[in-house]
Amino acid sequence: MILQLFIIGLVVGFIFYEITGISPGGVIAPAYFALFIYEPDRIIMTVIIAFIVYIIIRGLSQFLILYGRRKFLLAVLLSFFLKLLIDNLIQPADIMKLDLQSIGYIIPGLIANEMGRQKITSTLMSLGIVTLIIFQISLILP
Repeated sequence: MILQLFIIGLVVGFIFYEITGISPGGVIAPAYFALFIYEPDRIIMTVIIAFIVYIIIRGLSQFLILYGRRKFLLAVLLSFFLKLLIDNLIQPADIMKLDLQSIGYIIPGLIANEMGRQKITSTLMSLGIVTLIIFQISLILP
């Protein structure tokens, strides 16, 4: 079922991009969101990390030359390190009693990269739409 979900996600995401010209947060992000649709706290935390990565990259691009693959690699690395920071330093501490789990290490970086290429709202709206379409299709399939 998970493999089917990712294939559906790739197809639906591609069709959505071809019709609208707006990327739904990367190639595999909508499929992961559809997979974790029953865990909204993980989805919210993933979007928060993506937004933090977006802000950091936006700030760094005033001092560094960031474009293309450099910007993408930095987004992925920052999301990876932010996830590690949350998992190893913030989560074990008794500061908060919330579960701060996100979806993967790379997914927030993919979303942040798309936020940088497009508007934040269009990226998140398209991500939500494609996620819901994938989820609805997965409910129909056996």
